[in-house]
Amino acid sequence: MIGKIFFHLRGVVTFAACTVNTVIWFIPLMTFSLFKFLLPMVAFRTVMSRWIMAMGQNWVSCNSVILGLRRNTHIDVRGIDNLRRDEWYLVIANHQAWVDIPVLQTAFSRRIPFLKFFIKQQLIWFPFLGLAWWAMDMPFMKRYSKSYLARHPEKKGRDLEETKKACEKFRDTPTTIINFVEGTRATEAKRAARNSPYEFLLPPRTGGIALAISSMGKMFRSVIDVTIVYPDGVQKFWDMCCGQLKHVVIDVHERPIDEWMTAGDYTTDREYRARFHTWVASIWQDKDRNIKLITAAERKS
Repeated sequence: MIGKIFFHLRGVVTFAACTVNTVIWFIPLMTFSLFKFLLPMVAFRTVMSRWIMAMGQNWVSCNSVILGLRRNTHIDVRGIDNLRRDEWYLVIANHQAWVDIPVLQTAFSRRIPFLKFFIKQQLIWFPFLGLAWWAMDMPFMKRYSKSYLARHPEKKGRDLEETKKACEKFRDTPTTIINFVEGTRATEAKRAARNSPYEFLLPPRTGGIALAISSMGKMFRSVIDVTIVYPDGVQKFWDMCCGQLKHVVIDVHERPIDEWMTAGDYTTDREYRARFHTWVASIWQDKDRNIKLITAAERKS
């Protein structure tokens, strides 16, 4: 009983410390963002963007220390030797838990530009974090349901166009865009509901990365294909706060962006869309096999 109390007490202290850290960085983030908004000169905005990203990086680094990701967790990062901080990248990754986000932020910290996530539009109202994400130019996505599009057909394709517009603002500053291609966290129930052909993954959704490549593809150095594996089983966020996340494997493969990827129109060109689906499906097949091989190898060691 005493051990259980201390277990949850550690989680409470860790979560409280991360909250305080967020509030501390929130003030300068919003101050610099206000200057950037009020003084729209290109050179000034570029400088402000870089300072804001530096503050965001420090915020994430402090959280990593608080969560114990730099001390108590062995994050085995593979295949990152050739990555650079002064380039543009598109990261695609599998998604299993909220833990994925701080783990990826820690793994890639100061190795590539600050990670920017596609975020649902509704999350802009999340206390503190919503405005902080806005200040750091995170691309917000507004998704329309099939029933809504049936009533408002004029909105079809609008969500993808808004994604494209959100990516345009990153042309002046080295940026990493990350997309969880499955669209949600993968679970056994969701794999069954979607009739997934993969053992560990959900079927990929390609619209977001297609629009990112079509709008920024000539700036991206490459696609960073990330496979996240928890050899001891996927941990919940609260378990991580309580210090239970011990081992994560981050397996990285750089994939080139071929010329055909930047030449098509995903929304109107069926042939291009089919080719893009085939390309992503082949990556997902490799990723599914990779997860199985890594898990088996780590459990034997």
